Amino acid sequence: MKNILKTSVALVSILIGFTSCNNSGKSNGGSGALASNVAEKVYVPPGEYDSHYAFMSGGYSGNLTVYGLPSGRMFKEIPVFSQFPTNGYGYTEETTPMLETSYGFVPWDDSHHPDISQTDGVLDGRWIFINGNNTPRIARISLTNFETEEIIEVPNSAGNHSSSYITENTEYVVAGTRFSVPVPQRDMPIKDYKGNFKGALTFISVDPEEGHMDIKFQILMPGFNYDLSHPGRGKSHGWFFFTTYNTEEANSLLEVNASQNDKDFIAAINWKKIEEYVNNGGGTMMPANYAHNLYDEDTHMATSTMKKEVRVVNPSEVPGAIYLLPTPKSPHGVDVDPSGEYIVGNGKLSANLTVHSFTKMIDAIENKEFDGDAYGIPIIKFEDVLAGSVEQAGLGPLHTEFDGKGNGYTTFFISSEVVKWKLGTWEVLDRKPTYYSVGHLTIPGGNSREPFGKYMFAMNKITKDRYLPVGPEMEHSAQLYDISGDKMELLLDFPTHGEPHYAAAIPAEIIMNNVKKIYRLDENEHPRKATNESETKVVREGKNVHIYMTTIRSHFSPDNIEGVKVGDKVFFHVTNLEQDFDVPHGFAVIGANTAELLVMPGQTRTLTWEPKQVGVWPFYCTDFCSALHQEMQGYVRVSPADSNLDLSWSLGE
Repeated sequence: MKNILKTSVALVSILIGFTSCNNSGKSNGGSGALASNVAEKVYVPPGEYDSHYAFMSGGYSGNLTVYGLPSGRMFKEIPVFSQFPTNGYGYTEETTPMLETSYGFVPWDDSHHPDISQTDGVLDGRWIFINGNNTPRIARISLTNFETEEIIEVPNSAGNHSSSYITENTEYVVAGTRFSVPVPQRDMPIKDYKGNFKGALTFISVDPEEGHMDIKFQILMPGFNYDLSHPGRGKSHGWFFFTTYNTEEANSLLEVNASQNDKDFIAAINWKKIEEYVNNGGGTMMPANYAHNLYDEDTHMATSTMKKEVRVVNPSEVPGAIYLLPTPKSPHGVDVDPSGEYIVGNGKLSANLTVHSFTKMIDAIENKEFDGDAYGIPIIKFEDVLAGSVEQAGLGPLHTEFDGKGNGYTTFFISSEVVKWKLGTWEVLDRKPTYYSVGHLTIPGGNSREPFGKYMFAMNKITKDRYLPVGPEMEHSAQLYDISGDKMELLLDFPTHGEPHYAAAIPAEIIMNNVKKIYRLDENEHPRKATNESETKVVREGKNVHIYMTTIRSHFSPDNIEGVKVGDKVFFHVTNLEQDFDVPHGFAVIGANTAELLVMPGQTRTLTWEPKQVGVWPFYCTDFCSALHQEMQGYVRVSPADSNLDLSWSLGE
């Protein structure tokens, strides 16, 4: 009888377990009042706004996506490093220069880590910066028009990963190399890696008014892999911290050979000291070849300039500027708390979460408590810089952010969870599972002096059963948590585009009232604009035909064009005459080997078309703009190459 009872209890327990597991992932799910309460916390009624913007990197999409919190709605994809046929970015004459590099036109990249500009360590919402990882680049996006305004290529670098983090007053945005390479590049045996390859850490100055970027200096570091970075703040202002792995300097089978050392390093860089050295003429100008691409909001055009040299600094030139903090083991993230005192090293292969003390670091430097050096850079003794450790918090720590209330939140990739812990006591306060294999997390302002600690969202690498299946690959999943109470509460799953690595988030009120609604026609300085229909025309310059066209609800001017010939190169310079918010017009013509245009109110954009066949070819508006959108069209007549037909154009005649 006892055995029967035990068996029955066991079966009931198993059934309850299965029932509990199956509650997740249902198409019409809810689980009573609790689910209803959670749904209310993320519900944004029609006509109302989300409280926060979230900017997520697109990873292999090369772009930046904009979401609202708490709803999880995607508002926009901002093209940055990749061609974007939705609006013609990277296809139009105005925007193709943005994708020029020393390797030529590169219409893709792998975007990882966005960071919002700061003033006095607080998010100011003027710009957001993001790195191109594959072809090393840093981009600056305006948060008034949500467009990419500037991209600067980074020479002497490869795998621009520990980027694009900024200092407290946006003095610098950094670009740290993931892969060390020969500097300058040259033909040499890969087996000679150790001692010969270098890791370039690039400090890019940012103009405080316009945001324009310029490479101030590069530090040529030992040939480690430089993974992530964060600036000091508060008491540690003037310092920058970079994680390293592969301190073994292996060049093959890194999953084994770069995991031998019990400790790698966090490199602590006194950028103020190096800046002073450089300002006094220090460093060496090295030949380099890199592109600096800048978009002009007045002319609506981008230009690309190739630069030919960069200033490099060797650590030995500035004694006392760089130190190495031993950190277990293969650290990924390095994160600095709002006070600037604690430097958290997230060792991927470490059982514990290591926290260093900035105060103890300075004391150790002053007392010269070193444990040898690496290529002349002093190594501080581990015990002398250690503030404490979060013991056995989880498996595979990657990244930590802070809520401004004395707590850290760390992602654990292997155990698929976010863990909340207390600064100073290092005790674990809470843990919540993520679905699945979480990478980074973001708290609005969580890497600044003043976090906005209401929400946290985790960006997960694997989705599996979270959404309806759409083939072998699913979009990645983000999960939103309420962190306003003692315990984290999971509120929402929502899909993300591309592969978000990191995100930046900010209260909407800081940005939304400054967002541009239109481009004023009277400020349009595009060299081929037509700001009213009387200025429209068609001009032949040899085999180039320039069409000065306007668009307004609901017609193009001109809408009938003749005299174009096979072999011509036709430029449609389209100006949108609308001056109302959210009334773009599209433009597409059959046979174009580029993309459509999407032209904002008051803006001019150019589509290039090379007709290959005789005929009469239509063009039309691609963006539904009025009840007569379907009537918004025109024709181009293309005659044989030897035709004597003169150019002519008309509207309503």
